[in-house]
Amino acid sequence: MGIGRPVSLTSSIAAKIVSATATAGQTSFTVTGGYNINQLAVFRNGVRLLSGSDYTAIDGATVTLLSAASLNDTLEFQVFDTFQASDAILKSSSNQTIDGALTATGGLNIGIQSAGSNVTTGVVTAFNFVGSGNTFLYDASSKTVDISISGSGGGGGLGTAINYEDATTSPFSYIDYEALVKDNLNFTTDINETGFAGVNTSLVVTVNPKIVVASGVGMTVGAGKTMVIDVLQLGDL
Repeated sequence: MGIGRPVSLTSSIAAKIVSATATAGQTSFTVTGGYNINQLAVFRNGVRLLSGSDYTAIDGATVTLLSAASLNDTLEFQVFDTFQASDAILKSSSNQTIDGALTATGGLNIGIQSAGSNVTTGVVTAFNFVGSGNTFLYDASSKTVDISISGSGGGGGLGTAINYEDATTSPFSYIDYEALVKDNLNFTTDINETGFAGVNTSLVVTVNPKIVVASGVGMTVGAGKTMVIDVLQLGDL
């Protein structure tokens, strides 16, 4: 067992040990990787030496014994270093700046709101834009994302835009006369349910004058909801 005061480490201290075997009469030893001055412990054959009395370490690279070593003496240099949490993400900090890209392979645990109401709180791995007329374009040079939502011809929208030849939007849009309900659908005030249509009494609107419900599919208008079909009276045109 070594003689001397044991070295204690805190959670912010890291350490490594560099060993060397002395030649006869050797006094100078180079510590591989260097060290921070006053953050070094030196052991000779398991006995801890005292800085200033047994050795000097003043240049961050070498250690000089004040009493020469004997042949095959074992010198161990315990090098201490500190690490700071300044470059880490702090869980209790109100504001932080990340200088560089952030990649989350397991998804982000975030909350999403729509019109002030919580839609979801939890791990989100992707945003999926659905419906015809939606485009999602990433510009690698500016590292921005352009999102275009033209409409899907149903759900109370005003139709899908009709573009000019140069791809700019004309003053016209189209609305399919007929829309198909292909899955069970229950319009509800429960924000956690599929078919959420607002927390209050509201109208469920479609501008399609003809709604076809597929065989075996149920479409339920929940309590407090009113279904309005062909609000623009397209069927009378």
